[in-house]
Amino acid sequence: MKSYRSFIILFSVFALALSACGSTAQAAVSAPQPFILITSAPNASPTPTPFQPSLYTPTLPSLLSYSANTPTPEQIFPTETPPPTANSVINPTATVDIAQLFPNVAAPPVAEIAAVNPTALPPLTDNETINFLLIGSDKRPGSSYRTDTLLIAIVWPKDGQVSLISIPRDLWVYIPTVGMQRINTAYQSGEITSYAGGGAGLLKDTVTYNLGIRIDHTAMVEFDGFRRIVDTLGGVEVPISCAFTDWRLIDPTYDPENEDNWWLFTVGPGQIHMDGDLALWYARSRSKSNDFDRGRRQQEVIRTIFTKALQTDTFNKIPQLYNDFSSTIITDLGLADLLLMSPYAVNFTNANIRGYYIRPPYFSPWTTPGGASVLLPNEAELNQMLIEATTLSTFAVERKTITVDVQNGAPSDTWDALAASRLNYAGYQTLISNADRRDYTSSVIVDFTPTQDPAQRQTIITTLNLFAANIISLPDANSPVQYRVILGNDYEPCFQPQDLSH
Repeated sequence: MKSYRSFIILFSVFALALSACGSTAQAAVSAPQPFILITSAPNASPTPTPFQPSLYTPTLPSLLSYSANTPTPEQIFPTETPPPTANSVINPTATVDIAQLFPNVAAPPVAEIAAVNPTALPPLTDNETINFLLIGSDKRPGSSYRTDTLLIAIVWPKDGQVSLISIPRDLWVYIPTVGMQRINTAYQSGEITSYAGGGAGLLKDTVTYNLGIRIDHTAMVEFDGFRRIVDTLGGVEVPISCAFTDWRLIDPTYDPENEDNWWLFTVGPGQIHMDGDLALWYARSRSKSNDFDRGRRQQEVIRTIFTKALQTDTFNKIPQLYNDFSSTIITDLGLADLLLMSPYAVNFTNANIRGYYIRPPYFSPWTTPGGASVLLPNEAELNQMLIEATTLSTFAVERKTITVDVQNGAPSDTWDALAASRLNYAGYQTLISNADRRDYTSSVIVDFTPTQDPAQRQTIITTLNLFAANIISLPDANSPVQYRVILGNDYEPCFQPQDLSH
């Protein structure tokens, strides 16, 4: 039996530092480029940053198109509300002493507007869900640290649905007992101020206060631990629909301060095998993209791991994996907790996960009175997205009953895996089989359904962005699949996940 516990332990382990890509092909080394030293943002605690060369560092121009006139502080925080009372002591059972992972901790930044805070959001999740907060830390030797990777996983075990919500590190929120600050400083503040439940407790309360989502469990890993986890699993196969290029160390053992040790590295499109180092690079890199694209890539890896857990004998490896990774992960989940969730495994398929990203238009860029560039939530738009993410999807229930067989009739390898992943984003179950040939000029849709519903068929065509697909009608009530897609040379693999909701 595929195990829900395998999903949870892998979720807790991999979603944290995230992502990777490892192709056997080597990119050509580019000539040395001019470089900059990336420095800390205003009001940040001292955090040495490794050298990264950059021909161009995006300033998020796409965000500016969504922003209106810069609001005044009175417009931003119109209602003064007393800070919430700290939760009773949670006392999570950590699998490793936090002092071992973060031995040198600097003071967190001082809140800029400590006396004014927005009104807390009402709870959006109910008791039918189990909500996880997956955390990746930027711990470096001899430095302070922040939680720059924050990913919420909302799980409906009985219904077999999952929502992932990526939170950008610069989201400007109210941190209980602290005041207004970036959300990625909450964990560190909780550790230093001995908040009830420590850093995890303060971060959980911060998420609940500002996003209305109750957090039941947390799991945190630092980046070196993530490398080891992915390598222990033998790597992951990640479908990369759009090519990604960014600066990467030629070898992870090389000095990051030496400009000659960096090159521009490209992965995809295609299904790419990723080891731990490449996975970490793919998850963390943003010199030539941004924090929101990074969240998308992180979710790509999580979906891949989830699918792998369903398709392999991960069930039998959970106790061993849990023991192997207990020194790497800080979590309040015990092995017994995972075992209790296993009966729900049969409810999950590769079409279960909905992806959400706190991106434009859910916030506006804003500069604080102290000069820090942050992301100010747009309450109405953000709340609408959060309500959708925390509500069971009727589309998912309908599409979960549809299985699409994907065949690659095009000359480009692994396009079937890319198209299957795309259909999964839209809520369709998929399987992959071999096409009769690899020289199809145009894509083909074979409809095996007894009803031959053109509207239902069109949703699949639209999802794959096939403008001139050939339709073959073969009604068959006994067919194990409802549709077959044979990809032709006209298929374009690149797509934006946020455009495919279900």
